[in-house]
Amino acid sequence: MQIPIERHTLDNGLRVVLSEDHTLPIVAVNLWYNVGSRNERPGRTGLAHLFEHMMFQGSANVPENQHIALVERAGGSVNASTWLDRTNYYETLPASQLELALYLEADRMASFVDALTQEKFDNQREVVKNERRQRVDNAPYGDWDERIQRLVYPDDHPYHHSVIGSMDDLDAATLTDVSDFFRTYYAPNNCVLTLCGDFDRAEALRLIGKWFGDIPRGPEVPALPGRAEVEPLLLGQEVRETVEGAVAVPRVYLAFRIPAYGVQDYYVADVVTELLASGKSARLYRSLVRERQVARGIAAFVLPVVTGASALILRGNVPPGAEPGPVEAALLEELDGLANEPPTPAEMDRALVALEARRVMDLQKFNERADQLSMLATYFDAPELINDEMDRYRAVTADDVRRFVRTYVVPENRVVLTYVPQAPREAA
Repeated sequence: MQIPIERHTLDNGLRVVLSEDHTLPIVAVNLWYNVGSRNERPGRTGLAHLFEHMMFQGSANVPENQHIALVERAGGSVNASTWLDRTNYYETLPASQLELALYLEADRMASFVDALTQEKFDNQREVVKNERRQRVDNAPYGDWDERIQRLVYPDDHPYHHSVIGSMDDLDAATLTDVSDFFRTYYAPNNCVLTLCGDFDRAEALRLIGKWFGDIPRGPEVPALPGRAEVEPLLLGQEVRETVEGAVAVPRVYLAFRIPAYGVQDYYVADVVTELLASGKSARLYRSLVRERQVARGIAAFVLPVVTGASALILRGNVPPGAEPGPVEAALLEELDGLANEPPTPAEMDRALVALEARRVMDLQKFNERADQLSMLATYFDAPELINDEMDRYRAVTADDVRRFVRTYVVPENRVVLTYVPQAPREAA
């Protein structure tokens, strides 16, 4: 499957990626701003995620909440997300409604601050604080990713703090902070715009120039705060944390610092997670859940992040009434198995076929294809990698897997985060 790609750059620095495909009469419009929680200064965490909410509160020519309403009335869908390395906004609409999406996105890029008020800011700040209460502070295991980030990354690394931010920092943020953050990062020279689907390239370029061409270039984006490089890559010791909280059963997380997304060993790590935890024939499910029955559920994944280092994370759910120790021991035993005996040819074939099948299915969706193109353009200035990335997976061998595990999945590079139920208080 070869995806067509055409690249352009406007005079104001906006990078444009076009992927024309007339299979279906729809078009995906996808914007990646090269700003995420990694760009936030100490004491002002959570601003990137706050913008995910603020950017739907109106601009100079689009009233509050009308961005979503206009897209949905046109038969489309719209959403946004925030991550460590980026923030993205995206719509999928009937092909005839392309100009609507471009107009809406250009208007808020050009004039969001013109419609910003203290009332809107206070309202959305409370929305985000409530989201934090529901998803993080009051949810079982809800802060696992914040804790993993703090344990895996150094204090001065941009990933050390959470994406959603702290309550104190959200309370301390001001309208001036929000305006300055927008003017610094939400500019055409810090953005990739991708169109994927049923459009005419000449007309699409005309419309992009019409709506985005006159937006002024923003300032030079400042360097990331703190120390972005991770040297040495390995932690140098085992790090442990046990959390006693409002959880019904224990849960164990293992994390290992590994090379960032884009490095070949990242793809090896992804193959490792496929071998360990993808499907009921994978090693962890077969051993821990089905045969030994020491775990109720398992998962393994890598973080697709590019600033200094990524992380390989494993999760094991402990059965009711059981202790977490056997789950941790079993996870480590299976990892040792990969280090001592490489996967069989059948295991490697299964893992690579599953990865490729999932990738092909994802890329058949215009919105997913557009998102991948925006990501590769933002991170590497190379959207063409979408057609070559599977080759990096196919290049992974069983010996690569064994070498990777022996290099990175070692005690001196291990984080162990364990949740246990809170002990009942004694009666007065």
